[in-house]
Amino acid sequence: QVQLVESGGGLVQPGGSLRLSCAASGSIFSINTMGWYRQAPGKQREWVATITSGGSTNSADSVKGRFTISRDDTTNMVYLQMNNLNPEDTAVYYCNARAASMILYWGRGTQVTVSS
Repeated sequence: QVQLVESGGGLVQPGGSLRLSCAASGSIFSINTMGWYRQAPGKQREWVATITSGGSTNSADSVKGRFTISRDDTTNMVYLQMNNLNPEDTAVYYCNARAASMILYWGRGTQVTVSS
């Protein structure tokens, strides 16, 4: 199986930036696509961005132009650079990985709070 651990969340002022990290371990050879999701209180979990094993990326319209997903295969890390944050970005951010078997794995999440 795959284990995912997110880090980098915290409190930031509107307009600020944060860089989230996701460390993957376990059966990492089976990982195909990785991504980031977020969930605000009382709302459904929302897809944020994904990146394939080949490096292709995609992101939600709500974050395009502000968030950038990337990966470092040498360290099995996935990152989410978040710029120009606004209060609507406040949520728990979850790292996600899809194995070749199509099994989905999730991290425990990291809290991002955008507030003045």
